[in-house]
Amino acid sequence: MESNQNNWLRTNWIAKSNAQRIFVELKFTLRDCNSLPGVLGTCKETFNLYYYETDYDIGRNIRENQYVKIDTIAADESFTQGDLGERKMKLNTEVREIGPLSKKGFYLAFQDVGACIALVSVKVYYKKCWSIIENLAIFPDTVTGSEFSSLVEVRGTCVSSAEEEAENSPKMHCSAEGEWLVPIGKCICKAGYQQKGDTCEPPSQVSGVMKERVLQRSVELSWQEPEHPNGVITEYEIKYYEKDQRERTYSTVKTKSTSASINNLKPGTVYVFQIRAFTAAGYGNYSPRLDFFTERVVAVSSEQNPVIIIAVVAVAGTIILVFMVFGFIIGRRHCGYSKADQEGDEELYFHCKHVKFPGTKTYIDPETYEDPNRAVHQFAKELDASCIKIERVIGAGEFGEVCSGRLKLPGKRDVAVAIKTLKVGYTEKQRRDFLCEASIMGQFDHPNVVHLEGVVTRGKPVMIVIEYMENGALDAFLRKHDGQFTVIQLVGMLRGIAAGMRYLADMGYVHRDLAARNILVNSNLVCKVSDFGLSRVIEDDPEAVYTTTGGKIPVRWTAPEAIQYRKFTSASDVWSYGIVMWEVMSYGERPYWDMSNQDVIKAIEEGYRLPAPMDCPAGLHQLMLDCWQKERGERPKFEQIVGILDKMIRNPNSLKTPLGTCSRPISPLLDQNTPDFTTFCSVGEWLQAIKMERYKDNFTAAGYNSLESVARMTIEDVMSLGITLVGHQKKIMSSIQTMRAQMLHLHGTGIQV
Repeated sequence: MESNQNNWLRTNWIAKSNAQRIFVELKFTLRDCNSLPGVLGTCKETFNLYYYETDYDIGRNIRENQYVKIDTIAADESFTQGDLGERKMKLNTEVREIGPLSKKGFYLAFQDVGACIALVSVKVYYKKCWSIIENLAIFPDTVTGSEFSSLVEVRGTCVSSAEEEAENSPKMHCSAEGEWLVPIGKCICKAGYQQKGDTCEPPSQVSGVMKERVLQRSVELSWQEPEHPNGVITEYEIKYYEKDQRERTYSTVKTKSTSASINNLKPGTVYVFQIRAFTAAGYGNYSPRLDFFTERVVAVSSEQNPVIIIAVVAVAGTIILVFMVFGFIIGRRHCGYSKADQEGDEELYFHCKHVKFPGTKTYIDPETYEDPNRAVHQFAKELDASCIKIERVIGAGEFGEVCSGRLKLPGKRDVAVAIKTLKVGYTEKQRRDFLCEASIMGQFDHPNVVHLEGVVTRGKPVMIVIEYMENGALDAFLRKHDGQFTVIQLVGMLRGIAAGMRYLADMGYVHRDLAARNILVNSNLVCKVSDFGLSRVIEDDPEAVYTTTGGKIPVRWTAPEAIQYRKFTSASDVWSYGIVMWEVMSYGERPYWDMSNQDVIKAIEEGYRLPAPMDCPAGLHQLMLDCWQKERGERPKFEQIVGILDKMIRNPNSLKTPLGTCSRPISPLLDQNTPDFTTFCSVGEWLQAIKMERYKDNFTAAGYNSLESVARMTIEDVMSLGITLVGHQKKIMSSIQTMRAQMLHLHGTGIQV
C-alpha cells in the first residue's frame, strides 16, 4: 500500500569457476494490480535484476549504486484474487544473461519497488561442451566463450595407441551454445593397430598374397587367412590404386573368398594392392603393399596379322555407318518440331538437341541411382583429407559449417578452396542430401558455374570442396558496393550468369532457385551459378518462401506456373533470371520490397511487374519484362539472352539512356500495395502509401507541398532533404518515376519525364 517502495533481496557470493557467460533462470508468480483495491499509483507489476562482480565474499558492504542492472523483469502471466481460492497462480519463467565476467565471482540482487510477487526459484548456470572423442582424439570439457558468436578452439589428445596425423593436429571448436563444431585434423592408429570405434586395437594381417594371373586390364589375386583373426571372417576388402597416385584416389573390391579378379585396370600401369579381413569386431590391418605391373598394349602390324586389321576396320566402319543412319533418322524424326512445340515442352526440346548433337553432355539426376554413393563417386573426385587444410570458418550452411582453406594435390600448386562440412552426428539421410549437391556439381564444367574440386567421403568430417569465390554471394556484394559500378560492369555480370544458365539449360538441368544469393563472385568480378542442392534452406526470412504440399518455393523469384502447378523448366529459370537482373541493377534491393508473399502472387497474376530500378537502361528493363511473360513459351531462351547482352556490351551507347528519361509509361500496380498515385490529395498520403511517412516533415520543410512538385524531383533533390539511407532514396525515386508516368499517361499534365 505504501508509495516509493525499495525492497532488496541478495544472494550469497557465487564463485563462477571458469565461466565467462552466466545465465540466470527465474521462476516467479505476480499478482495483477487491477485485482488489488486501493493501490492505484503504488502497485507495480515488474521487478529489477542486478549483479555485482568481486573476487571474494565481501558480505553486506555493497551500496545500491554499485550494482549493475541486468534488466527489468515483467510477467507474461499474472494472477487475480479468484485464482488464489482455486490455487491457479501462474508460474512465469524468464532467463537473462550476464557477461563477459572477469572476476572470480558475483552477487545477484533483486529490487522490488511495489509488486505483489513471489520469487519461487533462481537457477544460475553456464554452458560448456562436454568431453568427446572425435577422429581418435579426446577433447575435454570446455567452457564456452565470452561472446554469443565466439568459437573456442580446442586441441585434442590422441587416444591410446594413436598418433597425430602429420602436420594436421586434431582440433575442434566449442560454440557459444555448448556444441562441438568444425573438426580439423585427426589422429591415426599406430603401425600394428587398427581403429575400432573410438579406440586402436591390434588383430592380425592377411598373409601370402600372390598374383595368379596378370593381363592388360585385369589381375587375379589369392591370399591366406590371418593366423589369429578376431572372430569369424565374413568378407575381405581389396584396396588398390595407381602407384603414382600414392593412395590419393583408391578403389575397393569386396569378396567372401580368398581370391578375386580385379578388372577395368589400365594397361602398362603399376598398381598397389592391399587386402584386409572383416569380422564382427571390424576390419583388421591391411596386408603389406604389393606392386603389380599390368601388361602393355602391343601394336600388331599388318605384316604380322592382316586378317585382324581387316576385321577391325570392317567392324569399325559398320558401327560408324549404323550410327550415322540412326542419327539421321532420329534427327529427322525428333528435330522437326515447330517452335510452339519446342517452347511448349522443354523436355522434348532438350531431347531433340542432344540427339542432334551427340557430343553434348546430358545431366543425370542423382536421384535415379539406387545407391547415392555410386552417384557421388561417378561424378565427384574423392580427395584425401590430408590434402585439405581448413583455415577458418566463414559461414554456416544447412548441414554444417562452411570454411575456407587450401587444397594441395600431388604435383600441383595449392589453391584456395571453400569447404562445406557435414556436422557431427548426422543421419544417413542428411549425408545423402549433403552429397547430392556434389553429385550434381561434379557433372558441370563451365567458367560461369562454380567448380567442384572433389569430396571427402571416406573420413570425418565428410566434406564438399569447391573453388573459393573471394567476394561471396552476389546480393550481399552488391549491397556492400552500392552505386560503385558502371552499367557496363553490371551488364557484364549479368552476361556471365546468363552464360552459366545457358550451359545448364543445354545439359537439361533446371536450377529452380536462381537468385542473386545463389550467385558467387570472385576477385575478378566473374559471376558463377552455385547452390545445386535439391533440399536447401532458401533463407532465414520465413516470408521468403511459400509453402505448398510439394515443399517450399522462393515466391519472389519463381514463375507463376511453378508456384501454382510446380512446373519447373528452363523457362521458369528464365523468369528467375529476370528477377536476378532486377536485383543486380538495384544493387541488391529486395524484390517487391516489403510486400507479403500472397500480395506478390496476387499482383503478378493481375499483371503487375517490377518497375525499372533507378538509372536502369530501357533495354535492360525491357529484357526483364520479356523474362516475366506470363506464357512461358513467349519468354526468351538463355541463348537469346546471352546474344542480347553481348550486343549491348558491344554497343555501349544503347546503355546510356536510363528508363526514367524516356516517355514510355509504366503500368501502375494493380493491387492495394501501390495504388494510382494520381488519386492522392497530399504529399503526406503519398508518403504513407509507400511507407515513408517518417520523411513528411522533411518534404514540408523543403517546400514540397504538392504531388506535382514532388514529381519533378531528382535524386539530388531527395538527398538534399537529409534522406541518407540508400534503400529509402531508391524506393522514393522509384515511386516518383511511377508517379511521373501515371500523370503523363493518364492526365496529360505536361510534366517533363
